[in-house]
Amino acid sequence: MAQLVASLGIAHAPGVTGWPDRAPQEQRDAVIAGYQEFHRRMEELKPDVVIGVANDHLLNFPMSNVPDFCIGLADQWQGPAPWFRDWLNVADYQVKGHRELARTLVRESARAGINHAFAEELLFDDNWSVPLKFLFPEYDIRFVPIHMNPIVPPVPSAARCIEVGRQIARIVQAFPSDERVVLMGTGGLSHDPGGLDYFEVHEEFDRWFMGLLEQGDVDKVVREVTFEKLLTGGDGGAGELLAWLVAMGAAAELGRPQAESVFYVPSVPMRCGMGGSFWALEEVTA
Repeated sequence: MAQLVASLGIAHAPGVTGWPDRAPQEQRDAVIAGYQEFHRRMEELKPDVVIGVANDHLLNFPMSNVPDFCIGLADQWQGPAPWFRDWLNVADYQVKGHRELARTLVRESARAGINHAFAEELLFDDNWSVPLKFLFPEYDIRFVPIHMNPIVPPVPSAARCIEVGRQIARIVQAFPSDERVVLMGTGGLSHDPGGLDYFEVHEEFDRWFMGLLEQGDVDKVVREVTFEKLLTGGDGGAGELLAWLVAMGAAAELGRPQAESVFYVPSVPMRCGMGGSFWALEEVTA
């Protein structure tokens, strides 16, 4: 059977690739060091497959019809989408998909009462282009993207995201292969693209959220991480942290809900609280 060897949540803010020179050197160094630490861990874990969960940013779906979760089925993915190339300053890339696992996620989730949309084609922006560039610079993994809606009400609740993560873990653990799998939730932390708080980072909010993940109390997360609370971290931005709860749910299913906070850098010039949380799972899946 396949093994879920790690779960993680990490920021995907475009400023880290698009305009890093606007930030002080110490912030740039700290953010890059954080991403490099995740890259080191991926090099150590050597995953065969990455399942990603992130905000669609209304890139593929109109505001009037955004699915809670949409699983990408293609055999091959490419990015970034043309409009984002110059803005993100990320070179064109290709990464293999995993149709069999993606179809299994759709089918088995439905059997468990969780119906996901699915698509053969999805455009990628900073949601995947930033973390893939840093964590898997050779693009030498198979990738299953799951685009979600954390910004257009009604969004999936914290409880729903936790359960989606739990179900992903169950499906991966039962998948008939010897592949090593990482679940990667991307987005956040506090930011408000184009909004009233565009030039602010809410450090207290960010540390509160990452602290909750460190505690590993799933019931407390479900109680406290409401959509209204997420809005205090930035309207239109901090809701992306629901993807991190999918990652937490997978870790909780394997009995390891307590996260390690790997790095955190509040960077106004990058327009985002930059950080990452990590759940080590290999020893409980081997």
